[in-house]
Amino acid sequence: MTAQESQIPFQANWESLSKYQCPDWFRDAKFGIFIHWGVYSVPAFNSEWYPRNMYYQESDEYKHQVNKYGPLNKFGYKDFIPMFKAEKFDATQWVDLFKKAGAKYIVPVAEHHDGFAMYNTSLSRWNAVNMGPKRDVVGELADATKKAGLIFGLSSHRIEHWWFMNGGRMIKSDVQDPQYEDFYGPAKIYDPKVDTLVNNLKPADDDDPYGGNRMTMTPEFMNDWLLRCTELVNKYQPQLFWFDWWIQQPELEPYRKTFAAYYYNHASQWGKGVVINYKYNSFPDNVAVYDIERGSSRASKKYPWQTDTSIGKKSWGYIDGEENKTPNELIDLLIDIVSKNGNMLLNVGPKADGTITPEQTAVLLAMGKWLNINGEGIYGTRPWDVAEEGVTQAADGAFSDGKPINYTAQDFRFTSKGNDVYVFCLDIPKDKKLIIKSLSLKSTNGKKISGIELLGSAEKIIWSQKQDALVIETSKAMPYEYAIGYKVVFVK
Repeated sequence: MTAQESQIPFQANWESLSKYQCPDWFRDAKFGIFIHWGVYSVPAFNSEWYPRNMYYQESDEYKHQVNKYGPLNKFGYKDFIPMFKAEKFDATQWVDLFKKAGAKYIVPVAEHHDGFAMYNTSLSRWNAVNMGPKRDVVGELADATKKAGLIFGLSSHRIEHWWFMNGGRMIKSDVQDPQYEDFYGPAKIYDPKVDTLVNNLKPADDDDPYGGNRMTMTPEFMNDWLLRCTELVNKYQPQLFWFDWWIQQPELEPYRKTFAAYYYNHASQWGKGVVINYKYNSFPDNVAVYDIERGSSRASKKYPWQTDTSIGKKSWGYIDGEENKTPNELIDLLIDIVSKNGNMLLNVGPKADGTITPEQTAVLLAMGKWLNINGEGIYGTRPWDVAEEGVTQAADGAFSDGKPINYTAQDFRFTSKGNDVYVFCLDIPKDKKLIIKSLSLKSTNGKKISGIELLGSAEKIIWSQKQDALVIETSKAMPYEYAIGYKVVFVK
C-alpha cells in the first residue's frame, strides 16, 4: 500500500469496507419517510409498475391504457410526462408534515425503474428539471429537509431500468422508436442462450434472491449506473442511499464496492455518518444496512437494519382506490422493529399535482401524536436483553406484512436507554393487571426495579416485582388509543 493509499479511509474491497460502522444518527432515528413520486402518479392505476405492465397485452394496465389513451405507438409512457406538472408541490409543506409525523429522516426516490430522474442530472435529458414539473424535486426536498433539522437521504432504482420497459419491444409501441431509446432503453429482452430470466419479472424473496431473474448487463450500462449514483452523492450529499433488490446481480459486485468506497470516503470528508440500504445479499452485513421490504424480522439482529413499507397496501406510488394501513398497524410494526434493532422507513405516495392525500396525511399525523407521547421509548433506544414477550408472532421476512397482526395486551416489546427499560403493551389492556415475566427478579438476575412510569401520564403506577413476574396495575385513563408504553427504572 502506498502512502497516498493509506490516507484513504476505504478501498473498493470487502475487507476495507468492513471497517464501516453504522452512524448513531441512524440508530437513534428509528423512523423515516420514503417518497415514491413520479410520472407513474399520472395514470394512477394499479401500482408504480404501470410503465412496465402497460406494455404487456395480457395485463389490466394495457387494457386500461389502450381504452383511455389509445394505441401504444401513438401514446406511450413518455406522453404522461407533460401531464406530470406538480403544480401544488411544496417541499416545505411536505417536510413539515413528515416532521409532525415524528420522522427523523426523509428519503425521496431520485429515479425509479421507469428511468425518469426526479433531479437535476447531467446524464439524461429525461428529468424533472427539463420536463414535466421543470423543477429539481430532489434538490428542493434536500434543502427543505436539511433546513428543518432532519436527515436527508435518497434512493436509486436505476439498475432495474435494464429490463423494465422490455414489454414494449414485443409489441407495436413507442418503445421501439429510436428517438426515445435514451428513455426507454435498454429495455433488454431475455435471451435464452445467455440469460435465465422468467418472462415476467417477479420480486426476489428470501428463498430466491434473484426472483428467478438473471440478465447479463453490459459494462456501459453498469458504468452509467455508477455515474448516476456518484452524481447524486456529489449534488445532494445524502446521508442515506437506498437501493432496491436488483443490484445484487453478480456482475455488478465490483461497481457496488466502488460506489460504497466512493460514498464512504466522501462522507468522511463531509464529517457525516452515512448509510447504504440494501436487500438480500448485495452487501456483507457489516458493510451496509440490510433492508427488508414490506416485512419484518422475528428475531433481533446483531447489526442495525431497516424495514421499508408503505402506508398504501396496493402501491408505493399514488393510485386511485388505494387502501391504507391503519395507524394502529403501523405503530405496532414500528415498536416491533425497534425492539429488534431496526428502523422503519414508511412510504407515502403523493398525487401527480404534488398533494398528499387526506387519508395518508391522517395516518402520519396520528403516528406523530403517538410518538409525541411515547417517543422516549423509541428514539435513541437500543435493544434490551429480551426483545419480546407474548404468543403473537410478528411478520418474518420480505413481503410478509400483507395482513394486519392482531396483537393482544399480553404481547410486549422491550427497548432500553441507559439504565432504563421501556416496555410496550401492543394493545390496550382490559384486565386490571399486566403480568410481565421478562421483568421478574428471576429473569433479570435479581436486578431490582426502583420505579415505573406510564408514558404520557402523571398518574402514580402501582406495581410489584416478584420472583416470577412484574405485576403492574393498569391505569383507568390510558394516554392513547393504541399501544401503551411504560418506563421501567432499575436500581443503580
